[in-house]
Amino acid sequence: MVIGPAAGERAAEEDAVLVARLRGREERAFEEATSTFYPAMFAVARAYVRSGSDAEEVVQEAWLGVLKGLERFEGRSRLRTWVLQIVANIARDRAVREARSLPFSSLEDDAGEPAVEPERFRGPDEPYPGGWRSFPTDWATLPEERLLARETLDLVRRAIDELPLAQRTVITLRDVVGCAADEVSEALGVSEGNQRVLLHRARARVRARLERHLDG
Repeated sequence: MVIGPAAGERAAEEDAVLVARLRGREERAFEEATSTFYPAMFAVARAYVRSGSDAEEVVQEAWLGVLKGLERFEGRSRLRTWVLQIVANIARDRAVREARSLPFSSLEDDAGEPAVEPERFRGPDEPYPGGWRSFPTDWATLPEERLLARETLDLVRRAIDELPLAQRTVITLRDVVGCAADEVSEALGVSEGNQRVLLHRARARVRARLERHLDG
């Protein structure tokens, strides 16, 4: 996601206002920041620590770090990006203490996995080798109420929850939370190329689950 100059300026202004309110210890500002940033903070923490409860503890510790460090925030990056970097640093330190100091990129367990099942393409001895056996469904032709049905949304959530950890973290940050690609790369310490690969694989898996559901 590329942020244009106008949108970037608006975001910087919003961050400046929120930072000023947080520095003033305004309780409402803290509540707003917590509800806005929590999903991304938890997703980043969960990528490094052993359990959800550990991730919760990391998030709580990170909030203390954010409040203590607000005076040092200079606005060179988005506030959320800065917060996520604090979370990642705390989570990495905790992982090292627990002898779980693997880099984030090593959590991907299917580096050679194709994005789409090979059997969906025609073989070398068939007409039009390499072509689709059956084309993916054009979801634009499906009724909107079916796409937004509770069972469909629940299936998407389950599909995301069942992804390998690295994929799940990236798709949660990008597609659920709405983080920009550079935010995710900075927070997780991965290259933009690796982040794109993880996101592509995650989306492909979720789409495959959704296809089976909608075409069934």
